[in-house]
Amino acid sequence: MSRNEDCAGRSKILVVVGHPQRSSLCEALAQEYVRGARGAGHDVTLLCLADLTFDPILREGYRRVQELEPDLDRAARNLADCDHLVLVFPLWCGDMPALMKGFIERILQPSLIARRNTEGAMNWRLFSDKTAHIVMTMGMPVSVYRLWYGAHALKLLKKNILQFIGIKPVHETLFGMAADVPREKREGWLKQMHALGAQAK
Repeated sequence: MSRNEDCAGRSKILVVVGHPQRSSLCEALAQEYVRGARGAGHDVTLLCLADLTFDPILREGYRRVQELEPDLDRAARNLADCDHLVLVFPLWCGDMPALMKGFIERILQPSLIARRNTEGAMNWRLFSDKTAHIVMTMGMPVSVYRLWYGAHALKLLKKNILQFIGIKPVHETLFGMAADVPREKREGWLKQMHALGAQAK
């Protein structure tokens, strides 16, 4: 049982939608996950990055701390407090949207800088008590993304970012050919997300 999960198996979940536009398929998938999780008694916070006000550019690199805007400060506290992190975003130009990448860089920067000059500087596992689930939509078949393109964005986020800072296991759900998905298939995806939310996966 994780740090915040109670004896009844209820978890604190943070769901982040990385699509820069509202009313997207990604948001619909996230909303259905939230409904499933809340229906099962889990404590869920939903963040749509399109609604947050922050500079997505890490202008100081890792030379000095770039002060977090109020929205990012709240998001950082949500991340620190959650048991399970769900990231939902589309595949754009072979990677996550710039807004999503900027959010991750900004929100992690203060903790990574603080870690750098300590006795644990070589241990970057900031969140070893958390799990995660990556949900990606894309315009190509999932098999093509995995086999032909090597799923590089997925691997980067999973291994180089989330597992690097101690979050594991990291599960994944990929939805392909999302641009013109038939209504029946879309409903099936929403039901799948509802079930994942109910299980806090």
